[in-house]
Amino acid sequence: MTKDFAVSEKDEPTAMSLLGEPRPQNGSGSTSKNDVSTDDLLLDEYSRSVVSAVARVAPAVVNIEIEQRVKNRPRDVAGSGSGFVITPDGFILTNSHVIHHSTRIVVNVPDGRDCPAQLIGDDPDTDLAVIRIDAPQLAHVRLADSESLRVGQVAIAIGNPLGFQASVTAGVISALGRSMYSQSGRLIDNIIQTDAALNPGNSGGPLVNSAGEVIGVNTAMIRPAQGICFAIASNTAKLVAGWLIRDGRIRRSYIGVAGQNVPLHRRVIRFYNLPLETGVLVVSVEKASPAKRAGLREGDVIVAFNERPIGTIHELHKVLVSEQIGVLAKLLVIRHTEKLELSIMPAESPSHA
Repeated sequence: MTKDFAVSEKDEPTAMSLLGEPRPQNGSGSTSKNDVSTDDLLLDEYSRSVVSAVARVAPAVVNIEIEQRVKNRPRDVAGSGSGFVITPDGFILTNSHVIHHSTRIVVNVPDGRDCPAQLIGDDPDTDLAVIRIDAPQLAHVRLADSESLRVGQVAIAIGNPLGFQASVTAGVISALGRSMYSQSGRLIDNIIQTDAALNPGNSGGPLVNSAGEVIGVNTAMIRPAQGICFAIASNTAKLVAGWLIRDGRIRRSYIGVAGQNVPLHRRVIRFYNLPLETGVLVVSVEKASPAKRAGLREGDVIVAFNERPIGTIHELHKVLVSEQIGVLAKLLVIRHTEKLELSIMPAESPSHA
């Protein structure tokens, strides 16, 4: 018979020592001054930082209950998510998919009050939205600079997963600079990947650093996987929230094409000295759109916009900002093997008009 360990009579554990009772250190039957005597001293630095961050942010995290219109359903469907207060006068940041098409929004604040909420602005392209409640002197959070984040640093998620309010999970930042598609089809940049566990109901809640600052808005997870979760970076959230509070919406321009990324032929790249090896193939052109008026055709490949190289649909989306609405621009395309420069005037995107 093998033994896992040997215990001498002198070191034999007693029932009290196995239960965690401090053992005498000075031979007199009393505990020495150096013995651990409080929970605070038992907490390591990691635990203290998590506890401190949660204490700062949790009072500003809210539960959002909604009634939502759903196609092919005779009645509105109830749902819930998370959010967090960003100003003391009641502005709350959350995910667009939490409140999109909602007919009723109620916010449960940490002190137990249920407050009806007003939709201030919704941006499906970044999956962010701002709502507001009429309540004074609310605890609110500070948004950190997400550009200063580092892979491996502590990340803490606070929210209301599956109805369990004020739940906390912790992990690290697994990766930075990820991209993901929003429900509207646009690509969202600067996504934070974390292994802090997220579940349905966490959406819209804050991802927090060890200083108690919000570094991201929890938004998605990979269902079959473990520990692959995503948050929209705080710098994106700052920008979008500011626009939504000011204007109630975000204006973007569009040209009216459906496209796909395609490789360019090497001979075309060399002949025209193109800086990129890919472009955007025009699959279809909308009627009465800026692209149609500019003479863009199906089969054309867009390679530049205002002399800025365009290699992907995402890069085309990035240049179609509100400043381009109604402003004449130059569009460089490859038609068969010919290079053409077209004049185009982007219009305001109908989805945001």
